[in-house]
Amino acid sequence: MIILVVNAGSSSLKYQLINMNDESVIAKGNCDRIGIDGHIAHKTSDGRELNADCSFPTHTEAFMKLVEALTTGDAKVIDSMDEISAVGHRIVQGADIFDKSVLVTDEIIDKIDELRELAPVHNHAHALALRACKSVIPEGVPQVVVFDTAFHQTMPPKAYMFGLPYEDYEQLHVRKYGFHGTSHRFVSAALAEAMGRDIKDLKIVSCHLGNGSSITAVDGGRSVDTSMGFTPLDGVVMGTRSGAVDPSAVTFVADKHHFTPAQMSDYMNKKSGFLGVSGVGSDNRDITDAAAHGNERAKLVSEMLIYEIKKYIGSYAAAMNGLDAVLFTGGIGENAYDVREQVCENMEFFGIKLDKEVNDGLRGKLTKISAADSKVEVWVVPTNEELLIARDTLALISK
Repeated sequence: MIILVVNAGSSSLKYQLINMNDESVIAKGNCDRIGIDGHIAHKTSDGRELNADCSFPTHTEAFMKLVEALTTGDAKVIDSMDEISAVGHRIVQGADIFDKSVLVTDEIIDKIDELRELAPVHNHAHALALRACKSVIPEGVPQVVVFDTAFHQTMPPKAYMFGLPYEDYEQLHVRKYGFHGTSHRFVSAALAEAMGRDIKDLKIVSCHLGNGSSITAVDGGRSVDTSMGFTPLDGVVMGTRSGAVDPSAVTFVADKHHFTPAQMSDYMNKKSGFLGVSGVGSDNRDITDAAAHGNERAKLVSEMLIYEIKKYIGSYAAAMNGLDAVLFTGGIGENAYDVREQVCENMEFFGIKLDKEVNDGLRGKLTKISAADSKVEVWVVPTNEELLIARDTLALISK
């Protein structure tokens, strides 16, 4: 059985074609610069590639090119789209309406589009991609949507409510939603399997660290709290996002710069974080290199990130009344062994003790990196959101 997994952005369409018999990736690629000029980068599992400039006025043209790349030319991998059993889509925001993956209908697409105010960069693009896919994929091929926010719908009200008037929650749906749920769900389950434990018996802090980062408390396989909030802006300092900031600092800075709300949002989402504090860039590798060469602002942003992750681990251990494991995933979590080491330093009070020799140089490999006498296990767990989407899709269409 073959499943196509799609991750649509406002101007991009990433995809993977997965053989569910062995969960291997047949081909993957990205149609980007949609609405601008257009480009496709497509690669097969055996190394064949297609790179071409294209005309992508809308997501429909991008889907048509995706189909063409999969079924024709030197980098084709199937003869026709009839060989595909289903399409699975990643959706960023499902609000408190969707607590699980669902089959796509016109009503579901409309509801996803209605949530655009809660994720203006993503949800409308998701709806456009779903409609485009429906117009291009053969009739009868089911589509499934998997929501980033669904995993966090198990948070109790005390964790997701803000201290704003209750009417803002009732009427405007203002609350913590959390993100990266697809990743946190995948890696926490993968960790339980690697530990040989039932996830229902585990208290885990999952650290998804990348250009966007979120920390989640997973108690018995359920999200009970997470660092991102109403939007992905909240939580720890990130590539270009500020992370948590006193709201009065936001209004103060906006007033001094004469920013509109939209300009202030752009300032905090695109010009802050690693980039804004360091002045070097938004990539942690550039920050690490600059810090190593004596850049004090780069050192500061690294210290901020480490400190904030430590605080979340401690607070979530308290919230869950215990801690069995900490996992690191995402681009930084899987590859930046120096970040992992510094996070775990001076955490013996929580029973965390790192095996520095195992951790040093480790990149992107499922590995236990805690010392033998560490009371809390520490792991690197590579994430695979596309595979989880494919698994959810298979489970739904099998029913």
